[in-house]
Amino acid sequence: MPTIEIEAEQLLNAALQMSKSELEEFLAKLFALKAREYAPVLSQKETELFLKINQGLPYSTQQRLNKLIRRRQAETITPEETTELKRLTDQIEKSDAERLKLLIEFAKLRNVPLRKLIKQLGLKPVRHD
Repeated sequence: MPTIEIEAEQLLNAALQMSKSELEEFLAKLFALKAREYAPVLSQKETELFLKINQGLPYSTQQRLNKLIRRRQAETITPEETTELKRLTDQIEKSDAERLKLLIEFAKLRNVPLRKLIKQLGLKPVRHD
């Protein structure tokens, strides 16, 4: 298979041009390939959990969050933006809690402590700022 070099920004721009279903399929394949790197043999259930665990914020939501955080730090945020930032923060906290539940379920499937699973999978904390 030939090797193609592409900048991360170019890849992101190409992904943003995909339809929702195309993007979801692309991400599922990408995460499945990445999963094999960390754990060569995943069961179907483990693969499903791994994909859900690694599902991040939509790019546009992350961009908006970053903008609101910068405005808050610069003390130029409006009351409406503060409300939006709080709503996004609540959404992220719920997502993080769900991610933790999925990780615990995955660890139980593997019968390993949560910390060990996180290390095995090479997972890093998700930053939202």
